[in-house]
Amino acid sequence: MKVTYISHSGFAVELPSATLLFDYYKGQIPDFPTDKPLFVFSSHSHGDHFVPQVFDLAKQYPQVHYIFSHDIWLMRKKHTRAGVLEECFTSATYLRAHETKAFPSGITVSTLRSTDMGVAFLVECDGLKIYHAGDLHWWAWPGDTKQNINNMTANYQREIAALHALLNGTADTLAASSMGAPLLDLAFLPLDGRLEENYALGIEYFLQAIPVHHVFPMHFWDKYDVISNYLEKYNNSNQDQSDTTFTPTVYSIGHEGQFWRINT
Repeated sequence: MKVTYISHSGFAVELPSATLLFDYYKGQIPDFPTDKPLFVFSSHSHGDHFVPQVFDLAKQYPQVHYIFSHDIWLMRKKHTRAGVLEECFTSATYLRAHETKAFPSGITVSTLRSTDMGVAFLVECDGLKIYHAGDLHWWAWPGDTKQNINNMTANYQREIAALHALLNGTADTLAASSMGAPLLDLAFLPLDGRLEENYALGIEYFLQAIPVHHVFPMHFWDKYDVISNYLEKYNNSNQDQSDTTFTPTVYSIGHEGQFWRINT
C-alpha cells in the first residue's frame, strides 16, 4: 500500500486492486496506474474538500468512479453556472450519511454523518479497512457556548460509536480500546490547530475508541508544527504503556507530495 499526502485533507492510497483519492482540492496529484480503477471521494462541498477539476481525471483514467457526499449534488448548480457540464455531476454516485454501497473491484463504501457538512467514508478493499473523516471531528471551538460544545461532543461521540459498530459488526457501544485487535488498517483524521487547546480532542478520543494500525493527521492548514507538537505529546503518553498494549503508528507529515509504502 502506498499513501501520498497531497494537501490539506487530500490523500491518495494505492492498493493492489484500485487507487483511492480522497478530498482533493489543490496540490499535485500523483500519476496513478491507468490499468486499475480510480475511485475519487469528496466528503462534502466545501471548497477545501471538493473542486470540479477532479472531473478532468476521467480524461486520463478510463476506469474512474466518483463517490461524493449528497450535498455536492445539491450544490452542482453553482458549478454548472460556472461552466462545468451537468453530465459530470450525473456521472457520480452520491451518498447520504449511514449508507453502504458496493462498487466494482470488490470495494464497499459506508458513510457516517459529519459534525460539520457531508460525510466520512469507511472504505473496504483488498481486505483492508480505510477511514477518511472528512470534516467529522470534535469541533470544540474556544469561546463557543457550553450548549454548542455539549452538542458537538455528543454528535461526535455518537458517530464514532456508529463507526465502531460498523467495524465490529455489532450495535455495541465503545467497548473496544487501543488494547484490542485493530479494527482499522488506515485512518485519516483532522488535527486542526485553530481549535487551540482543544485541537487534539477528536484524534485522542478516536484512538481510544477505535484500534487502528496507521494514522495520518490532516486538515492542519499547512501548519506542520501542529503535527510535531501532537506527536511529542502522543509519544510521551505512550511511554507508560505496557509492551502488550497495541499502539497505533501516527505519521509525521513534512511537505506536500510526501509518500509512504506500508506493509499490510
